[in-house]
Amino acid sequence: MVKTVLKIDGMMCGMCEAHMNELIRKNFKVKKVTSSAKDGETVIFSDAELDIPWAKKQIKDIGYEMVDYTSEPYEKKGLFHFGRK
Repeated sequence: MVKTVLKIDGMMCGMCEAHMNELIRKNFKVKKVTSSAKDGETVIFSDAELDIPWAKKQIKDIGYEMVDYTSEPYEKKGLFHFGRK
């Protein structure tokens, strides 16, 4: 699984967060997506890497700007992962 964090400029409210989440869900196969206007970011969990240049264009088309992103492998840890190796 891959965790991608998009830094977004222009999100101001909960409706902006909903627009961003909807855009990501419609265009990518994701496990989970959450957006925060306060933090200016969208966090995406997916099975594969996202097409970042394409996503940047789509985000601009709905009125926001992606200013940066990070992507890293992500391993989901369950409730009882403590002490396991």
